[in-house]
Amino acid sequence: MYWVFFLALFGVGSGIAVAQDSFSGEVLPLRLGDDTLLQRVIADARLYTEQWDTLPQLIFWRRVMNLPPDSAVISVAQTRQILGVIPLKRYESRSETGRTLFKDSLRTHHQLPPGSRIYITHGKNDFYSPRLVIPGISRAMDIFAAEGVDPWIAQAILLIESPGAVRRSNKGAYGSFQLMKSVAISQGLVVNKYVDEREDFDKCARAAARFIRKVCIPETERILAAHNLSWNRQELWFRLMVLHVYHAGAGNVGGVIGYINPEEGGAALIQQIWRTEYGSFRNSSQNYSQLALASMLELDLLVALECEVTCQP
Repeated sequence: MYWVFFLALFGVGSGIAVAQDSFSGEVLPLRLGDDTLLQRVIADARLYTEQWDTLPQLIFWRRVMNLPPDSAVISVAQTRQILGVIPLKRYESRSETGRTLFKDSLRTHHQLPPGSRIYITHGKNDFYSPRLVIPGISRAMDIFAAEGVDPWIAQAILLIESPGAVRRSNKGAYGSFQLMKSVAISQGLVVNKYVDEREDFDKCARAAARFIRKVCIPETERILAAHNLSWNRQELWFRLMVLHVYHAGAGNVGGVIGYINPEEGGAALIQQIWRTEYGSFRNSSQNYSQLALASMLELDLLVALECEVTCQP
């Protein structure tokens, strides 16, 4: 179950707001202070009831999201166990030999198996900004709903793909939903040397929703059905699978699922995906749903701390 929060925002947020249970329609009052512009976001209680918030991968990414880029988190690649935080320049100033010796000392100190991969990940609080994403979430929710696609997915994508800005990736994805040119055109957008409708938020959102409805969800179900796995579209783990297909493509996700050859779906399968590389499904693909969940938790924290949300049944 998740709640749709109608947030009053002015700087860090103030006003009167309500939260509506999107399944039962029950309305709950939330007090945010003085009445101002209302916005909406989704807070999914299953992040906590299913204990996703306790996983080391999410703890790791939340740490990264709150660190400046001149700092770095040291972690074990396979598990995302945090080993420490250091100034990035201190690591980068070392020679290749010095970096190797540094990582060897960490393996010894933390009693890690020889050869365990250790990542140095710089802080990214200059990129991730839930507050800047909220107006877009509010707009995209209606567009996704009109296209018959769960608005939860819109929020997840907006929080991690191009938070609060219109960016172009090094692979050519563009717009708030980071659509590749071929995907955008296939969903009715005009993209040529004169016009790129991916710049238009509403058009980009509509194209993303259609792509998810027509391609990502059916492909996710096809992959799961091929392994005789049962699913429910409302389950959180299924939505995370859809996100992986959106990001990595059905071929890559199908490949890693085939390699794992699971006997059942669920949260355990998602966590196994996070630890499995196969073909082109590698680190950035593994990270995608981790980032989505971590960003959702950061958004919840923003609502709770900065908007001073109170909820009365």
